[in-house]
Amino acid sequence: MTLIDHAAKLHALAAKYHARDITLLAGRLLLSVLFLHEGLTLATHFDAAAKAMAAQGIGLPLFVATLALQLGGGLSIASGLLTRLGAIGLGLFCLATATLFHTNLASQNELLHFEKDLAIAGGMFVLAISSGAGAFSLDRLVTCYLQQRQRDKEMVAALLAAENDMTLKVTLPV
Repeated sequence: MTLIDHAAKLHALAAKYHARDITLLAGRLLLSVLFLHEGLTLATHFDAAAKAMAAQGIGLPLFVATLALQLGGGLSIASGLLTRLGAIGLGLFCLATATLFHTNLASQNELLHFEKDLAIAGGMFVLAISSGAGAFSLDRLVTCYLQQRQRDKEMVAALLAAENDMTLKVTLPV
């Protein structure tokens, strides 16, 4: 292949997958890495993290739920499977974290964490409401598969209906 052939293939690929979809994938991955990293850190240091959370007044069931939400929501957004659900869950989690744990707004550090949590929640809600997962997602693959199955069912139903309408009338001479 020549350089011109490679350029033509890249141009065709860029035309097929618009910058919007590539940017949306990058944004999803950037949003999810925070939760996946934190979830994996909590999971690998489970006992110490559970003790630290208990010192903050968070019991083991809520700690496990937090861990599951961070990992599940992070994977959901990264893979693009049930993206809107994962984004809403993590957006609500960020709002709760901001209002429950970063309340000392006189401290510059706490104010910064409060604002970051609000910004991340806003990004999650925008992802959930406006754009969804985009072309590079498992949501799109599942949707395409389900649409194809629906078209197949409609085709089978049409063929069965056509078969039932076909009747052969034979008259014998007397």
